[in-house]
Amino acid sequence: MGPDFAPQIDALVAQLQVAPDEQAARGLAAQMWEIWLDAPDALAQSMLDEGMALLRMGDMGASRAALTELIAYCGAYAEGYNQRAFAAFLSGDYEAALVDLDRAIDLRPQHLGALTGKALTLIEMGRGDEAQEVLRRALDINPWLAERALLEGPLERDI
Repeated sequence: MGPDFAPQIDALVAQLQVAPDEQAARGLAAQMWEIWLDAPDALAQSMLDEGMALLRMGDMGASRAALTELIAYCGAYAEGYNQRAFAAFLSGDYEAALVDLDRAIDLRPQHLGALTGKALTLIEMGRGDEAQEVLRRALDINPWLAERALLEGPLERDI
């Protein structure tokens, strides 16, 4: 459902991996977010926008309900799962967040938001070793992520 943005994401990942500094990486990551937040059709976009607006207003329950409707309508759209995971995380429902993050990552393995979200969720759950593995996967995509400050030990490559 919707266009395949994998070639654009792959190109952005390649650029991120050689980005000269954090500012350049931020611009590339912003382009990735534009792609991820572009829902497959107008109805899905409306549902995503509603869920995210409710999230910003702090109504996690209503946000999760709206995003559940989006997922029921468009189950192959990774951002629905990622945003519902964020609402679950903010609600302290880490188990539910982890399920949704895993689904988002299954659908979009290079989804930096889902990867870093999963690392942060695992940290909150006291599963630091697993979090480090996920964090390293995210840093392999974008070595300039702010979450690199949570990394224990050196990166495999210098930035």
